[in-house]
Amino acid sequence: MIVLVANIFQPLIDVAESVILFLHDDLGLGWGPAIVALTFITRIAILPLSIKQIRSMRALQAFQPQIKELQEKYKDDRQRMQREMMNLYQENQINPLASCFPLILQLPVFLSLFYLLRSPGFQEDVMNSPPVGWLFIPDLTEKATGGVLAALIVLYVVTQLGAGLVMAATADRTQRMIMFGLPLVFVPIIIGFPSGLIVYWITTNIWTVGQQYVVKRVAPPPPKATPEAVAEAKAARPPPPPPRKRKRRGGRR
Repeated sequence: MIVLVANIFQPLIDVAESVILFLHDDLGLGWGPAIVALTFITRIAILPLSIKQIRSMRALQAFQPQIKELQEKYKDDRQRMQREMMNLYQENQINPLASCFPLILQLPVFLSLFYLLRSPGFQEDVMNSPPVGWLFIPDLTEKATGGVLAALIVLYVVTQLGAGLVMAATADRTQRMIMFGLPLVFVPIIIGFPSGLIVYWITTNIWTVGQQYVVKRVAPPPPKATPEAVAEAKAARPPPPPPRKRKRRGGRR
């Protein structure tokens, strides 16, 4: 199964390896800074989608009073509630799934780096061009243990909670629960990851915090929409075209 997944991601693995080798061999970065630079390159590449994510989450936050009103009004009719909420999203151009897109796009890069750090060829490149570690990490291609692992877990949890905290300001209740629950879910998993992969994850969390800080300074969130504003926006939209009359087939008998 692992071999099959690695084969599927082989083109991305090759791209990740080429980028890291370019950063290391041509730009002179160490292996650790090269992984950090790869993280920045990935986040810059998906920046347009990240901006859409922020806008969508802010729109959800602005319309929270209307969403709660619909949930309370149709709490006994789940299908009607879903229809009314979808109408609200469509009328105000809100995509509730936009917050998932940046994470989905990062997942292939994350998996590619996972398989790259475990590949014998890349490990040989790292061993032939020391240092193989970075900062307090003795080897970026191997699993961390002892105090190094504890330090990486603390850094991961703190940065993940920080990223969740800045994102929670523009998220609904369900999204906030997911954001703050992620560290608890992933800590048992990342213990088995190569150290370099944890460095990638910590770096992307730091990027998220910085990105949200810049966005808040440059573009403050919009005020919450009032029911009157929603009604005015709905009334300002042109009415839908009348349905076309079906032509009768054949003549009269």
